[in-house]
Amino acid sequence: MAVSKIVLSSLIHIRPITCAASYHTRLVPHPPDLVKWVKKEGGFVHQAVKIFPQEDNETYGLGLVASQDIPKGSLLIALPDHIPLKFESDAGDGADSVLVDLASQVPVNWTLWEHLAEELWAMKLGLKLLQERARLGSFWWPYISNLPETYSVPIFFQGEDIKNLQYAPLLYQVNKRCRFLLDFDQEVRRALASVKPNDHPFGGQELNASSLGWAMSAVSSRAFRLHGKKLAAGTRNEVVAETEIKQNDSLLLNYGCLSNDLFLLDYGFVMPSNPYDTIELKYEGALMDAASMAAGVSSPNFSSPAAWQQQILSQLNLVGETAIVKVSLGGPELVEGRLLAALRVLLASDSETVQKHDLNTLQSLSAEAPLGITNEVAVFRTIIALCAIALEHFPTKIMEDESLLKQGVSASTVLNPEENSDYRYYEKSLEAGEITIIKGDNHYSRLIFDGWRVITLLIIIRNRDEFL
Repeated sequence: MAVSKIVLSSLIHIRPITCAASYHTRLVPHPPDLVKWVKKEGGFVHQAVKIFPQEDNETYGLGLVASQDIPKGSLLIALPDHIPLKFESDAGDGADSVLVDLASQVPVNWTLWEHLAEELWAMKLGLKLLQERARLGSFWWPYISNLPETYSVPIFFQGEDIKNLQYAPLLYQVNKRCRFLLDFDQEVRRALASVKPNDHPFGGQELNASSLGWAMSAVSSRAFRLHGKKLAAGTRNEVVAETEIKQNDSLLLNYGCLSNDLFLLDYGFVMPSNPYDTIELKYEGALMDAASMAAGVSSPNFSSPAAWQQQILSQLNLVGETAIVKVSLGGPELVEGRLLAALRVLLASDSETVQKHDLNTLQSLSAEAPLGITNEVAVFRTIIALCAIALEHFPTKIMEDESLLKQGVSASTVLNPEENSDYRYYEKSLEAGEITIIKGDNHYSRLIFDGWRVITLLIIIRNRDEFL
């Protein structure tokens, strides 16, 4: 089948738009030299910056490495404005016009897909990428041919592998993206059904959800947006070393303060000891009731809050028609402020004491027991119980995942769909009100509550008898 595709390609002079199942193999066996192409087109690459396989090419792919020390402030890469691939919305007639019309349908399809606005531009530019991939003699072929055949992101996992991730919020996002690609695939097919051969933006080749997923993943993981107006003639996009780079150091890109869920969804890797990683929970009375009962601090106010408590919950946007009920544990806050304030208020019996504090104070973890030690101990007990309940929803136990990890799994942050036990790896410790939760990321364990030890021990020291 692969041979027939190659023969077909040579006969009709187009490059097939397919997505292979292998990892980090480039589109062609021997692609053009990317650095030479950049220099030929008037760009600049520092002499010490080399494209180099990262340890294990099948796992890490290609990266940039410093072949010698590079001083701080050095210009690393400079690209003239014509080199970066861009989506031009003012394209002319023919195939480019059809592509613009096709891309204009993307926002319509995404109106119901909240929290994924970033993919709007990724899918638009992805269509342009697919057009250039199919075009013989494309100006950008030296770059495109160096791209991976596919990406280690969950949308390419098999159904059972997706299921084995086991973390409900992540599964929801993966399934949502897969549904979008399937829906948009149908939109593309309908839009291209009546297009004349000469106006076909992809040289007559048929797209599918897999190729659309490849393009979207390529853009979201390999591209970034430059904000502002178009560059003036002669202006270049420059990458400058803001710190000294040592010989043999890899040049790494900071993707921002994201959770491991987003790293995995968009880039196919996870970060060990990620301080921005979080666990998502749904704020609802039944869950809070269960947690408070498990913590031994049962309160009827969770299911039936008093009027004054209900008013504060509305101000926190946890109840009401437009309420946002998703709350999180972990990250820089450790406990999302809205959840912390809600628990403090619902476990309080004295409205006058609560009214003495504004919402900012009630939402602050650094505020020292604003409603009293007894209230604060009950709050933390409930939060600990929430964590325990969240862990119980995983079908496998920590010992099982740990056993799988010990069976020769390499220490890598790149996710392999056959090794999903890493992502779901949790470790729970509930001793004297102290909790440490570890959320496993592929080939690593992720400490998500290292601040709890200090917080809970302080509570114990202040009021040991009451806490115990």
